[in-house]
Amino acid sequence: MRTIAFYSPKGGVGKTASAVNIAYLASLSGYSTLLWDLDSQGSASFYLSGGKPGEGKKISKLLEGRVPIADFIEEDIYPNLDFIPAHKSFRNLDIRLEEDERSLPLKEMLSPLSEDTSLVVLDCPPGQSRLTEQVLKIADLVYVPLVPTWLSLNSWRQFNELVCNKKLGEKKLRPFFTLVDRRKKLHRELIEQNSELFDKPSRAMIPYSSAVERMGEEGLPLELLSPKSQPAIAYRRLWSEIQSELRI
Repeated sequence: MRTIAFYSPKGGVGKTASAVNIAYLASLSGYSTLLWDLDSQGSASFYLSGGKPGEGKKISKLLEGRVPIADFIEEDIYPNLDFIPAHKSFRNLDIRLEEDERSLPLKEMLSPLSEDTSLVVLDCPPGQSRLTEQVLKIADLVYVPLVPTWLSLNSWRQFNELVCNKKLGEKKLRPFFTLVDRRKKLHRELIEQNSELFDKPSRAMIPYSSAVERMGEEGLPLELLSPKSQPAIAYRRLWSEIQSELRI
């Protein structure tokens, strides 16, 4: 079982849309995939449930071992794709993790799924916290969506420095550009500098598009909603990169 995460220090950068589309593409490729929405806002639920909020369960039951992780899973949202929806109690997950004496509680919670699951995709809340550190420790790769602006790049540098200082695995980080608008001069300039800005640049750049915005309204991944759209093509390119790196 391999684990990847989608994380951003800032919200509104296409993180959840990326997690959902990659999870769906993985399932479409025949991999038994689990998407876990760790963000208490529950945005992934809208993309996977026809634009309706999901109904998750209290995280305390899982942390305390009173309920197995299997009971949190909504199976076969699509063929090969299972889903753990967020619950409002997830906003207290950082506090609960601080109180947890285990070194890697997230890994322990996921371990019972290892035999039946090929890929776990974690959709993480923004910000830097105990949960962020846990995710960085257990994930094989961490994908960081960035809007091509100087402020976004500054946030990336600060996050990258934090990961380096705390030795949380900077080699796992995979930044990639999202909400790219080639009509904007700055966007064009920064994406042209892609290979210079990052140690491991991604060739996949997700364009700004109304198709991505419609995902929440229609409750569908792009492969079903608008497979010929430019962001759908870009996500297929990103999935190809992920598949190649994970060798699954």
